[in-house]
Amino acid sequence: MVNYLLLCSVLMALLAIGPEPAQALPLTIRVAVQKQVAAVRLTGERLKVRDEKGAVLDVDFPLVARRSGNSVSAGGMRVKALKVSSPGYLRINGKGYRGTTEVMASGSGLLVINEIDLEEYLVGLINCEISSRWPMEVIKAQAVIARSYALFQREARKKQPFHLESTVMDQVYNGCDVEDGRAAAAVAATRHEVLTYNGRVVQAFFHSRCGGHTEASENVWSLKLPYLSGVACSYCAGSPSSKWEVNLARQKVESLLRAGGYQVRGIKEIRPVNRYQSGRIADLEVVSDVGSVFMPAVVFRRLAGYAVIRSTDFESMMMGDSFLFNGSGNGHGVGLCQWGARQQAEEGRSYREILSYYYPGVGLGRIVAD
Repeated sequence: MVNYLLLCSVLMALLAIGPEPAQALPLTIRVAVQKQVAAVRLTGERLKVRDEKGAVLDVDFPLVARRSGNSVSAGGMRVKALKVSSPGYLRINGKGYRGTTEVMASGSGLLVINEIDLEEYLVGLINCEISSRWPMEVIKAQAVIARSYALFQREARKKQPFHLESTVMDQVYNGCDVEDGRAAAAVAATRHEVLTYNGRVVQAFFHSRCGGHTEASENVWSLKLPYLSGVACSYCAGSPSSKWEVNLARQKVESLLRAGGYQVRGIKEIRPVNRYQSGRIADLEVVSDVGSVFMPAVVFRRLAGYAVIRSTDFESMMMGDSFLFNGSGNGHGVGLCQWGARQQAEEGRSYREILSYYYPGVGLGRIVAD
């Protein structure tokens, strides 16, 4: 999902300082919805545009913002940042977003941040992460863990321009166009509820399907969290794509590994050195004409691509000039298994029971609005 070394350092820092108690947190969240883009097209009704100092700008719509040096060029003006608000929603490159949107120069392009009420954010998130057609109890569970994760990240990144990515780097969020009544009902039914451990909001990781056993956090990010110790889960066994297969050319694998700093040429075998209790590979040995190299399986997956090697529970076989990978599960495996949670809900378990199963020892608390 994220840069391995960077995530480890961030998680270690969070373990040391911990997030503030939930009651002290504001109920808005800043989400990076576009990063490093050359231009942004803004449209909508009754939009109000201000610069970084709060001065109202007289502009026409649609408004196209572009990077200009260290500033933003839009409507014939150059400003440090644009802040666009609407009583309803605005469209960013065609997608609808609620709240306030800020456009600023960042890196070699533009950074677009959507600041939105946390509960409204969750309604839009549901159909990006699961489906609102799933049983209501699993939708409620998704709302609680997404709220918990968002608030944890908000505190961890309070000194950064944004709190969350809008991709699988954090939680997938594509705005308000996918909102619906069932998603809104689940969010409303769990309003302000969060998972807590020792009185603090937890970092509620989740993934698509575990393949039989969720993973302990220390096996993925070298950080042991008591509520992310890994549990047996047979519930996702019948889910679509619980098993996967992918064929990669040997030359492609070698290129990806060399790009990651591993010197390989003429790979003959990719084999597990050891596995965790969950069945996922801990370390791999890659045997090639220039010797063997060893690496954590999570690093191999990152280099090969998370959408390609869907989990670290796999076997590999050389077939001609390519490698065939057969695996189970989808995602890092830590925390709640979404497809497993769906099956538990279909079997009659409540969202509280589902959450207790995947996050042992947690409590269910409630944040207080400002």
